Amino acid sequence: MGYALAGALLGAGREVTVWNRSPGKARGLLARGAREASSAEEAIEAGDLTIACLLDDASVRETLTPVLGKLAGETLVNLTSGSARQARELAGWLGRHGARLLAGGIMAGPPTVGTADATILYSGARDLFDRAAPALDPLGRPHWVGEDPGFAAMYDMAALSGMYGMGVGAEHAVALIRAEGGDVEAFKRDVLRPWMERMLPFTVDGADPGGPVPDESNPEMQATGLENMLATSKEAGVPDELAGHLHASLWGMRRATTAR
Repeated sequence: MGYALAGALLGAGREVTVWNRSPGKARGLLARGAREASSAEEAIEAGDLTIACLLDDASVRETLTPVLGKLAGETLVNLTSGSARQARELAGWLGRHGARLLAGGIMAGPPTVGTADATILYSGARDLFDRAAPALDPLGRPHWVGEDPGFAAMYDMAALSGMYGMGVGAEHAVALIRAEGGDVEAFKRDVLRPWMERMLPFTVDGADPGGPVPDESNPEMQATGLENMLATSKEAGVPDELAGHLHASLWGMRRATTAR
């Protein structure tokens, strides 16, 4: 991901200095005009804006601890994946050393970084975002989600949860067809994909188990349908772990029924 981010900046004509914990990984970027720093300290000194994209929160702290003095008075844009709590604690840690954090969440895979399909979430002080956004724009559409430095991570993890939920649902659907000897490829092509595409707006708009129940919704009917899906899954011998999303949905429907 770090390679893709640096490549997008180079593609936009920006001056880029790169540093990697594993030497030699930047050769392709150097051929495109990047400059390679010999240390994290040198990389920070080279530019007006420092972007970090490492494995996890621990690696960010490990990398920055020896060079915190160089970040005093500067802004760090952290695009490393992590939790909301980690982002908030990182902001406090940097703040105690005179640095400011603009936390980020990358809503894109490396191949789409720098394209119209990429969005990068940011959270932290609005003035930091406003100043940094023009420089960050080549990476993907910059979208500010709030002053709380943990919000970018929270929104990122929540969106990924939705994606994985759909993935598990599709995996369960395919497992049912395979268990009963059906044509899996035809099912995916002719039934599952078009159905999920048509239902996506309703899936997102209705995703609030704690919210009000729409007038047109019938929780009792939905609960019965979910019970039938669970029964079908059990009869087909599909592992119950794959049906976790159905159990969760049934719980939500029963809760909505009780609320009524």
